[in-house]
Amino acid sequence: MKTVSVSELKAHLSKFLREVRRGGEIQVLDRGVPVARLTNPGPAAPGHEDQRRRRLVSAGILRAGSGKVAAALKSKPLELPVSLSAALDQDRADRL
Repeated sequence: MKTVSVSELKAHLSKFLREVRRGGEIQVLDRGVPVARLTNPGPAAPGHEDQRRRRLVSAGILRAGSGKVAAALKSKPLELPVSLSAALDQDRADRL
């Protein structure tokens, strides 16, 4: 379990929340005294993810899959006429 001060938590809240989301635990100290513990709340209620997925599909944010993943995984990878790493290097060079 990681231990942080209140001021450090306030300064880097997003970072610590990401860590908790991944299953970590954060103990919060106020002047060296433990005052709180941040933990992941655990899995959502049964069916919650299905309801959320249906809402996202109906809103047009998510597209439901066909369920035929095996065929896509067996197909040959795309052959591109350019190197992706070269394209990334060129794009990054343009930003400098």
